[in-house]
Amino acid sequence: MATGTGDWARRVTRPELAVFVSGVASMGLEILAGRVVAPQFGNSIYTWGSIIGVFLAALSLGYHYGGKRAAERANHRRLARLLLVTAVYVAVLIFAGDLLLRSTTVFPLPSRFASLPAVILLFGPPTYLLGFISPYAADLSSTEDVGKASGHIYAVGTVGSILGAFGTTYLLIPWLGIDQIAFVFGVLLVVTAAVVLGRSPQRRSVFAVAAVGVVLVAALGSGAVGVSAHGRVVYHTQTPYQELEVADLGGTRTLYLGGQRHSAMDRDRPTRHVFEYTRYFHLPYLFAEDPDDIDRVLFVGGGGFTGPRRFAAEYNATIDVVEIDPEVIRVAKEYFHLEESPNLTVYNAGGRQFLRDTDRTYDLIVLDAYKKDKVPFQLTTVEFMRLAERRLTDDGMLYANIISAPSGPAGQFYRAEHRTMEAVFPRVYTFPTHDGSVVQNIEVIATKSATRVSQSTLRERNQQRDVGIDLGDEIRDYTIDDPPEDVPLLRDDRAPVDSLLEPMVGQRYVLQETAPGNASAG
Repeated sequence: MATGTGDWARRVTRPELAVFVSGVASMGLEILAGRVVAPQFGNSIYTWGSIIGVFLAALSLGYHYGGKRAAERANHRRLARLLLVTAVYVAVLIFAGDLLLRSTTVFPLPSRFASLPAVILLFGPPTYLLGFISPYAADLSSTEDVGKASGHIYAVGTVGSILGAFGTTYLLIPWLGIDQIAFVFGVLLVVTAAVVLGRSPQRRSVFAVAAVGVVLVAALGSGAVGVSAHGRVVYHTQTPYQELEVADLGGTRTLYLGGQRHSAMDRDRPTRHVFEYTRYFHLPYLFAEDPDDIDRVLFVGGGGFTGPRRFAAEYNATIDVVEIDPEVIRVAKEYFHLEESPNLTVYNAGGRQFLRDTDRTYDLIVLDAYKKDKVPFQLTTVEFMRLAERRLTDDGMLYANIISAPSGPAGQFYRAEHRTMEAVFPRVYTFPTHDGSVVQNIEVIATKSATRVSQSTLRERNQQRDVGIDLGDEIRDYTIDDPPEDVPLLRDDRAPVDSLLEPMVGQRYVLQETAPGNASAG
């Protein structure tokens, strides 16, 4: 058996190795492209459609032109050159990827096609070059049967692609940042080029390999200074679910998920509400007949745990938090003063899964798991709303933090979610957090009680009750919208969330901060 394995290993030729590595790199870059493009253009089905389409088109062009030139130009030196030039482009992505990404936002394209120029510019050229590898390798194969040689070469490339897909998804992304993953692929290409050149390469070929290696190291070093536009980077990683960054700017520590601000903490006053919208989390204590009746609260989505930490410190209630990303939980404990206690418990699970499996009931469920560009559709449907309704007590409330616009095309997701909640709950109240129809946080409260709570009642209760924060400004945003008719009712079998989010692509998201010295900021 050992002899057979050794014979197989000796039969692996340099062109076959190049094909295998090109498969690893092309599929690895395709998986990585989603993480690179998402902060600017979102992570919708349209973004992934653009990525898949561009990679297939670039590979096809590479196969076509590589096949036409292979008979005349294919040799080991040119094969190595293709690998090195691809590695140089990877270095460019590491060094200037963000600049290139931002430069593509000037194209006046419909929102669903907005990511296409970025994917073409950033990933089209290296994928095109990698497409040359297989036909060159097939021509260099020692097998005289063309069909057999081609089949073998493309099988080797496919195996490499499988390894690249699984390795990037399950190994590299959970452990390394985007630049470091790109660096790994660049080094792999350079090393493979050196192997392809053989034991006695020309002096200029050796110089080229060394030079590209230096360029890769320099590119990675240029991006490792620990500072970004967000401030001083305290921590950065790729989780299985998203890019995560913690950055300090002034006295504020901010959690970025997928390149977007998600939570913030005043480092001197950790329970102060830095973002205006988090103040609205306290409104259910005015909607309740007796605020002391809110004994059990569930937060679906943790982030920086702003709401749960404040609730645990402020109220005599048991707080449960369910967060699907274990790295978010770990980072919140290390960087955002999250401490579990008898009245604050954190569960690592999906929100819907948790509600389905638990037998507990809650007086308030806070749904804080939506992003501007990425919304788990399973937490938006009428079936989910019914599940949440069953897990609420008789006077319980569902609170949803929705990122959308109050009206206009960019408000389609809000209107669809409003309609879906109204199909389950007798009363639905809306609190836009900003004037106008800009994309913003819209706070929606759905109650099991059919009795309407008026704006004047909320004002009176705000004056009479001590809920730890003055909500007078928030109450002024009180709105009761008419049932929307231009959007679908979201169901498990039809929840076109990506289409509803599409009009928000490229729109400015207004996220207001409270004044640090303002006592009413809580």
